[in-house]
Amino acid sequence: MPYEPPPDLAGLSLAEIADLVAARKLPPVAQWSPAEVGESHMEIRADGRWFHEGGEITRPAMVRAFASLITRDADGLYWLCTPAQKLKIAVEDAAFIAIDVVRKDDALAFRLNTDDIVIAGPDHPLRAAGDPDVPALYLAVRNGCEARLNRSTYAQLAEIALEHDDWSVVSQGARFSLIPA
Repeated sequence: MPYEPPPDLAGLSLAEIADLVAARKLPPVAQWSPAEVGESHMEIRADGRWFHEGGEITRPAMVRAFASLITRDADGLYWLCTPAQKLKIAVEDAAFIAIDVVRKDDALAFRLNTDDIVIAGPDHPLRAAGDPDVPALYLAVRNGCEARLNRSTYAQLAEIALEHDDWSVVSQGARFSLIPA
C-alpha cells in the first residue's frame, strides 16, 4: 500500500492534528538493548538529506522508515536501533528538519521533513541556540533527537512571536524564548 502523507496542517483542527500524532505507531527503540553494535555508514546532512556510503537515499519511504529508528544517547551520539543491532549514524546538525508550523488554539504544530507531526509543549520544547546574529531554533522530537527549524518555519514562528514583547511563543502552556541564551 503506498504511503499517504498527512494532510496540510493549516486545514486541520488541533484535535485532528493530535489524532494524527497519536495514530503514528513508532517502534519502541528506547526499550531495545541490542547486543550487536556497529557502524551504519549513514549520514544525515544539515539540509536533511540522508546518505549511505556516499550515495543519497532518495526514497522518502526509506528515509521515513530509518527516521523512526533514530535515537540519541547522553553523549550526543546518534544511533539506528533495531532489536538486533545498534548502528552509529553521523548527523551534521539535527536528525530532522521542521518544514512547517501552524498555530491551532493554544498549540504550535510542526511538520517535519519526514512527515512526522510534533506539537510543541512541555514534552517537546523549543530551544534557541546560536547567537543573536545567527540564531538556530530546535524542537525536541523523540528519543533525544531534535528538528532544526528551516528558514521559512523560523519566519513563521517569528511572526507569531511578534505578538509578545519578549520575543517568545507559547504552546500547550509552555513559553519558549526565540532568543539564544
